Amino acid sequence: MLSAFERMVALRYLWPGRRETFTFLVALFSLLGIAFGVFTLIVVMSVMGGFRDEMLTRVLGLQPHVFARSFDGSIFDYDPLIDRVLNVHGVETAAPVVRAEVLARGEYNVTGALVYGMSIQDLQRKKRVVSGLRGSSALESYAAEEGVIVGHRLANKLNLAIGDSIRLIAPSVTATVFGSVPRARRYKIVGTFNVDMSEYDSGFVFMPLRLAQVHFKFRNSVSSIEITVDDPDQINEMRMLLGNVFGKGYRLTDWQQMNATYFSVLEVQQRVMFVILLLIVLVAAFNIISSMIMLVRSKGRQIAILRTVGATRGQIMRIFFINGALIGIVGTVSGVVAGILFSIYIEPIRAVFEDLFGTRLFPHEFYFLSQLPTRIDGVEVGVVAIVALVLSFLATVYPAWRAARTDPVEALRHE
Repeated sequence: MLSAFERMVALRYLWPGRRETFTFLVALFSLLGIAFGVFTLIVVMSVMGGFRDEMLTRVLGLQPHVFARSFDGSIFDYDPLIDRVLNVHGVETAAPVVRAEVLARGEYNVTGALVYGMSIQDLQRKKRVVSGLRGSSALESYAAEEGVIVGHRLANKLNLAIGDSIRLIAPSVTATVFGSVPRARRYKIVGTFNVDMSEYDSGFVFMPLRLAQVHFKFRNSVSSIEITVDDPDQINEMRMLLGNVFGKGYRLTDWQQMNATYFSVLEVQQRVMFVILLLIVLVAAFNIISSMIMLVRSKGRQIAILRTVGATRGQIMRIFFINGALIGIVGTVSGVVAGILFSIYIEPIRAVFEDLFGTRLFPHEFYFLSQLPTRIDGVEVGVVAIVALVLSFLATVYPAWRAARTDPVEALRHE
């Protein structure tokens, strides 16, 4: 335990003497370096965590949690199968879907698109699509099988608007007296949607299930069954339960497999950023070493006097360890508090910077984010704080040991 004498001397040594202003400034910059490193780490990790959660929310708002396909290509008698799936504990919804790639053609342009044939009830469960829907009677017209709903970027690419017709060309062919011709048909655009994700807005077409079954030759069948669960994080356990329901004739793909590359890249980026920014804390820790060595050299006479009046080497070592540890503790606590506050109020701060400099830091059309998302993870904050404290304490050990090894005779010889 630290004695009152050791604490008193350590706190007194932190305040600069007449000739120790430079040493004090070095120690102060070491403290600021620790604080800035911790602050930057917490803010960056919070923003990247919030960005990951935002992307995950958007993806899971459009994609199913589990995608079931038959090895035969079509799923017949799917209603009883869906009833069995819904009886599995943890399953939220199960929807029959006809999913197919097509060529979408406007008046002059042609592009690839992905058609989702589903009922109006299943479409209404996709909250992000419904909330971004344009068209006064889009859902009513869709329910009446009067047309399709397309992404707004796809409509702009084809120079089409609500009320125009889009021509969808299926990869399958129809035999006629003139030979085999692609299956193509025009559908009225009854609405467009905007979910702020380019992949979906520029390539998705929602079609009533019955029309999709006719267009893509899925008579009394569907191409797949889309399933959502209560807890997407428990998808591995849910996939095993669903595999028992579907049997060996089906292939199940979950959302983690469908987006493995995308989210693995985000995870790698987050880890790399943590390591890179941790170097700032490491540099600040080296500054603690230099400031403490300068303090030991400037306090050589005082150390010698303490030794001659009975202070032990252990007491001297603990005195200077307290000095360095206080720099690390104050810097870490300051960085943690500043980082948490900045992460909480990052959106108002961003707005102030944009008004101050007259520019947009994160244009909506490029980043597809109306505001900067943040997620403060208590575990990540704790890890950052512990790492910063450990580095600070380790940086203090050598200067404290040097102070304890000071020979009082040598230190006082030239005094």
